[in-house]
Amino acid sequence: MGRERIVNAALAVLLLGVPLWAHWAGEPFTITLATRAAILALAGVGLNLALGTGGLVSLGHAVFFGLGGYAMGILAHHAQTFTPLPLWDLPGTKSMPVIWLVAITGGALMAALIGALSLRSSGVYFIMLTLAFGQMCFYFAVSSPTYGGEDGLSIWVRNGFPGLNTLDPLQFFLLAYAVLMAVIWAMARIKASPFGLALAAARQSPARLDAVGARPFRLRLVAFVISGAVTALAGALFADLNRFVSPSMLSWQTSGELIVIVVLGGVARLYGPVAGAILLVTLEHYLGGISEYWQIALGAALLAVVLFARGGLIGALAGRPVAHD
Repeated sequence: MGRERIVNAALAVLLLGVPLWAHWAGEPFTITLATRAAILALAGVGLNLALGTGGLVSLGHAVFFGLGGYAMGILAHHAQTFTPLPLWDLPGTKSMPVIWLVAITGGALMAALIGALSLRSSGVYFIMLTLAFGQMCFYFAVSSPTYGGEDGLSIWVRNGFPGLNTLDPLQFFLLAYAVLMAVIWAMARIKASPFGLALAAARQSPARLDAVGARPFRLRLVAFVISGAVTALAGALFADLNRFVSPSMLSWQTSGELIVIVVLGGVARLYGPVAGAILLVTLEHYLGGISEYWQIALGAALLAVVLFARGGLIGALAGRPVAHD
């Protein structure tokens, strides 16, 4: 068993073990922190497919994160107010599986639209195009009073999942954790598939890939769509955790936070977003309680990773060069 697999297993056990201990010790807030880390890790896993495997630096991934959040908020809002959805005259819902399906579909469609336009460029132009789309969606949410505008939208009671009491912190964490593990398993299969190998080749040498008949644009677009769908799922879970959704989920700062999570943990590392999310939530909670300038410590950690541990925390612990394939 390789050292990276051991590190990955340790992270999975740590993320699961802390909430179980907190439940035994009567510390429900610690369970909530672990749930937040698991959901942010899920969003990072989605971004990591585009950023790590595909080499696509997106400053607009908050669009999908926020879209998933608003999918939850809008459907739950209409369910709790007993009003039909506009245009379709359909009822809302408090069912998580239905909300997730809507979030994933919406995230995939939005990613297909943004990707089809942005992926015709590359480098800094691609970054700026994704940022522009992100800001357009952010200001649209801010200026839309129907669902709270800049004040956001609150949900009275957390949505339901068959067989679970989602109001119980531990059960909701276990649900988020199960989704995270399932998506990580799927991403491992994708990276090892011919599609994943071709996507990595498109990042390394698109001209050579094009010469053998493969189309880098199509590969990147499919990766971007999958990435957007996973990030939207994380957004729906995040909004359910807080029982609140606001335009801040669509902001470029949220996109930057997701990139920081991936870079801290390790770009292209399977469990990199898990390590990055755990570190981010830990610093935010413990240092944020000491000083409002806790981001200085986060910046120092990010600088140390960029300068001395290019493989992120996973690379530093596993002691191997960064694996990009």
